[in-house]
Amino acid sequence: MSPPPAGIGLRQLLMALGDSLVEVQAAPLGLDVVIRDVALLDPEDPPTARAGELVLVIGARGRAALPALRAAARDGAAAVVVKLDGPGQAGVLGETATEAGVALLSLRGDARWEQVNALARAALDDASPGHPGEGAEGGDLFSLAQTTAILTGGIVSIEDAANRVLAYSRSTDSDEIDDLRRRSILGWQGPEAYLAKLREWGVFQHLHSSDQVIGIDSHPELGIRPRLAVAVRSGDRQLGTIWVQEGSTPLSDHSEQALLGAARVAAHHLVRRRRELSEDLTLTRTLLAGLLEGSTGPQPLATHLGFDATRPAAVLGFSYGTAGAVAVPGTGPAGASPELTHSEVTNLISVHIAARHRSALVTQLDPRIYVLLPQLGRGIDTDTLRGWAQEITDASRRHLGLPLRGSVGCVVSGLADASESRREADRILDAMMGAGLPAAVAALPDIQAEVLVSEMLTLLAAHPEIRDPRLTALVAHDSRHQGRLAESLLAYLNCFGDVREAAAQLHVHPNTLRYRMRRAEELTGLDLSRPDQRLLAMLQLRLPPSG
Repeated sequence: MSPPPAGIGLRQLLMALGDSLVEVQAAPLGLDVVIRDVALLDPEDPPTARAGELVLVIGARGRAALPALRAAARDGAAAVVVKLDGPGQAGVLGETATEAGVALLSLRGDARWEQVNALARAALDDASPGHPGEGAEGGDLFSLAQTTAILTGGIVSIEDAANRVLAYSRSTDSDEIDDLRRRSILGWQGPEAYLAKLREWGVFQHLHSSDQVIGIDSHPELGIRPRLAVAVRSGDRQLGTIWVQEGSTPLSDHSEQALLGAARVAAHHLVRRRRELSEDLTLTRTLLAGLLEGSTGPQPLATHLGFDATRPAAVLGFSYGTAGAVAVPGTGPAGASPELTHSEVTNLISVHIAARHRSALVTQLDPRIYVLLPQLGRGIDTDTLRGWAQEITDASRRHLGLPLRGSVGCVVSGLADASESRREADRILDAMMGAGLPAAVAALPDIQAEVLVSEMLTLLAAHPEIRDPRLTALVAHDSRHQGRLAESLLAYLNCFGDVREAAAQLHVHPNTLRYRMRRAEELTGLDLSRPDQRLLAMLQLRLPPSG
């Protein structure tokens, strides 16, 4: 693993984050305490921390965060971030923090934890060894954003290729900040009407293919001020985007030139960061894939990431489109390529699950996306995991317009059995697609019968010798004559021989269905009064036509 960051002072971190996100409630040791890492403390995790950490207490507001605050101080954390229920909570928490000797920051109630986590880590990354702080090119991304703001007279944000804010400039006047920038800093999605206009005007297409600055008009009806944007590029690859919003005064005459220069400096930062992370990420993905496929044991991944391999774990599986594919033409946002759609889905899953479980890992094993949940805490059961998966599928439908399916693998005793949980997640997804179930998320108890029938059909499809040749002949007859005898027979059997109900499902007259049943029996010699023949027909006629 890469060495831990050298750390930054709390003062520097606060300058990077700005008061748009956090406010100091207590700093008993001053603002020069060093922060060396960021940790998310989930309410299901034991309340522990490491020396020098910035601890983000998620899921516990106000007084409920007191145990985590005391534990963090006991373990030597540098600072703790909480959300407050109201003004009165700050005093109680602040007094506790002061007595315990740990800094206390409050996060805005409408801000997202994953956003402050990402920004704090970005600030730490820029201060880590090999990230010199002298000169414009060697300074951190926050300094670059601030310098660009001075040169352009605007308000700057730097985003990665997934439109996540990496750094932004500080504004002395909050009235200068428009709604889009405020939402971006807080981790919100921009106003959809405005994003639709950006797509309509070809802004995203321009940024994807050009390194020239593009201007975007103001839209007072949407609360949007004028902007300039430029892609941060390395060769033909877009690494991110720099946006400059006009504040209370017009942008300077040399803004476009300054923005081009800033994009080239930012490219050095992002290329360097990618290079440093690439080897570690590649190793993580390789070890994770091997664990889920059952080809490698748990210890390499556990050692690499510092996991406890003996704690409970589970796997969530996700797919969309047909046959579980994650790249289906015609799905996803209008005009989006399959690759972009896959990236958006993966990012959405990653962001939502990270807010729920700090150790979650997300990866793709074609054609599905999997989430490994190691080190599960007490009280995390199938119902809890089903709820997490449901949040993800709801967000996919709401934000991406994609009907994502989710499955919950069994909770296993340790990482050594993670592949078993992954296999169960796959069994569930296979059954959900084959049965056309309306539910977006399922665990094995929800659809046990459908899973077993799906596996019986898979077995039947793989072994033609155990099929009834009379039913095979009936399907072939329909194919030659464009008939519906097999379909009608299956509907009749599914309705337990109720002719009227089956006819209604097929949209035909009951007499038409009676004729088809007699014709099917004549052609095949089946005796539908015999239970074994009915059972076999119900199974075999569910096979795809090619089967």
